[in-house]
Amino acid sequence: MAVKIKLKRLGKIRSPHYRIVVADSRTRRDGRAIEEIGLYHPVQNPSRIEVNSERAQYWLSVGAQPTEPVMAILKLTGDWQAHKGLPAPAPLLQPEPKADKRAAFEAFAKSIEGDEPKGEAITPKAKKADKKADEAAPATEPSPSAAEPTEA
Repeated sequence: MAVKIKLKRLGKIRSPHYRIVVADSRTRRDGRAIEEIGLYHPVQNPSRIEVNSERAQYWLSVGAQPTEPVMAILKLTGDWQAHKGLPAPAPLLQPEPKADKRAAFEAFAKSIEGDEPKGEAITPKAKKADKKADEAAPATEPSPSAAEPTEA
């Protein structure tokens, strides 16, 4: 039985995700696999590549043949060079760690702590409603001259 190390496609139409699997060469692309040995997510920047190096070395040593895309991935991770006895490549780029949202919020809260509120926000609709109320208010109030009785 010929064993291949190949990519198993997952994900949606325009966001592919792959698993690096060891499978019989006669199985279809997304068919049953003997073992999963890694992940490949090309859409992320930088691409996410995770390979279980120990298992990849084992399968390469027992004669599993990687497909061309998998061989390129193994060369990037250094597993192919380790198998062949060549010098290792430069390390892969890793994504920058994401900032802690809680720390950013607390820093922002401390920066505005000393500021005093400047008043309520007035939206354009609220301004129009206030203008209508102001116009209606004088008309409903009795005028001082009409409230006093006149002497005739």
